[in-house]
Amino acid sequence: MRTGSERGSRHKRIAAAIAALAAIVLVGTACGSNGGATSAAANPDHLDSSKPFGGDPAEEGTPKPGGTLIVGMYTEARSFDPVIGSNLMASAVYDSLLKMDSKGNPQPYLAQSMDTPDGGKTWVMKLRPGVTFQDGTPFNADAVIFNVKRQMDTPAALGKLYTEPIQTMTATDPLTITFVLKRPTATFPTSFALPFSSGNLGSIASPTAVQKEGADYGRNPVGAGPFQFVDWIPNNKIDVKRFDNYWDKGKPYLDAIQFRPISDTDARYASVQNGDVDLDIGGFFSELRQASMNKDLVTYYGPGGDGQYLYYNLTKKPFDDKSVRQALIMAIDPKALNATQYNNVGLLTTTPFAPDSQYFSQAAADAYPKYDPAKAKQLIDAYKAGGGNPDFTYNTGNSPDDHQLGQFLQAQWAAIGVNVKLQFDDISTFIGPIIQGTQFGTATWISGPYENPFPFMTNQFHTGGINNYGKYSNPQVDAALDEAAASTNPATQIAAYKKAQELITQDLPVVWLSQAAKAAIARPNVKGVSRYLSSELFWGGTWKS
Repeated sequence: MRTGSERGSRHKRIAAAIAALAAIVLVGTACGSNGGATSAAANPDHLDSSKPFGGDPAEEGTPKPGGTLIVGMYTEARSFDPVIGSNLMASAVYDSLLKMDSKGNPQPYLAQSMDTPDGGKTWVMKLRPGVTFQDGTPFNADAVIFNVKRQMDTPAALGKLYTEPIQTMTATDPLTITFVLKRPTATFPTSFALPFSSGNLGSIASPTAVQKEGADYGRNPVGAGPFQFVDWIPNNKIDVKRFDNYWDKGKPYLDAIQFRPISDTDARYASVQNGDVDLDIGGFFSELRQASMNKDLVTYYGPGGDGQYLYYNLTKKPFDDKSVRQALIMAIDPKALNATQYNNVGLLTTTPFAPDSQYFSQAAADAYPKYDPAKAKQLIDAYKAGGGNPDFTYNTGNSPDDHQLGQFLQAQWAAIGVNVKLQFDDISTFIGPIIQGTQFGTATWISGPYENPFPFMTNQFHTGGINNYGKYSNPQVDAALDEAAASTNPATQIAAYKKAQELITQDLPVVWLSQAAKAAIARPNVKGVSRYLSSELFWGGTWKS
């Protein structure tokens, strides 16, 4: 994939086929994020998607330096170590090597360019000069290679998957890295532009700090981003302060940011509404809908693919039986789901892609089981008659939204003869031992909207994918996803993702609920918001009026 970067005279432009691949759009956002943006003020039945990627600097005036921003987060951080990820606060400490534009294409950020001279087998990355880490360590090619190698050598690293194509990486000069891959891989630059919380190769830690802190590095991070880590009191707050030697001179504008984990959705929204926090990073339709209709708040949100769904634990009974998986889907009334869980503004879904995405497969959507409680009960009765026990545990977090959804699904499934035990855990227990440890029956999850179909489809549905918590495996799906990741032909990619969707729909490894509702909700004096649709924010340009 082409980065769209500033081109060095020594580097050729990317082959035409890869340039064409730059037309890839944000999955599911397409027209919905810009041309199809809607304002809730104009139509209160819709969510405000008029500012999907942040504010317009031309409309916000001259940035004012100083002040502390208080941010309410829907989740606690797991670690600041890039090999562990799962931290929406880390983008304050780190700047990524590349950054996605509104079309999902990687662009320069800490790297000045990333080009291929041979159609995707060799990639040459040029770094920005004059950058230092917050501990004074030079930011150079050796530091990038050190970090990529950590991802490569750490078995559980979130970014390990993205290192698989790498055959060699060489510092050809202090600011240049040459990656030689095992095969042409058009999507390779995307790995350096992904959100920190999803795992990436672009968040670069100071090698000096990593070697000094060892296993404690995740609680003592040092990056080259706009803010320097100060302290972290678990389940209370994380503080960062302005990095005075930041490479983008004049930034950051803020003196400090304090991140506060507020897992309760109602409490988090009330906090931004009454001014206890300046910015709310949330993941639920309830607060997004309220914010969309509140003229005293600014909503940053864009719809897209993936979203809220349930993992089936395919390693446990009764989920090893497709008839049970099908019955549980057919038992859910979509109208009742939307009314009770999403205030009738939910964008219900049946595939990983939104209908306006070029990757969306109508065939997959048509094949997804339809609401039919009578048929669902027949399938469950047949399973019981064969000696099976369809009862299971439903696992989720402990927010009011989680309780409400769990109780709704429990009632839907009880109507077809399935008794479901509800288990609610705090978010760290739920994500750690329950989800990542595959100790669940079914489990709720929210993913996306993602900036590019690669690597998220691979992470979620490929055998061994880092987010494939239900342990789904289909060699045909693996082959389709591998083909999409490697191809330089947009038509080939589209066909491969459609094929993967159709195969996934045949297998039913997850229960689709709705597209994601991840938003940033701000007080009107918060300016310079810049974000990915998946909630990752870039803090260097944020300021308070």
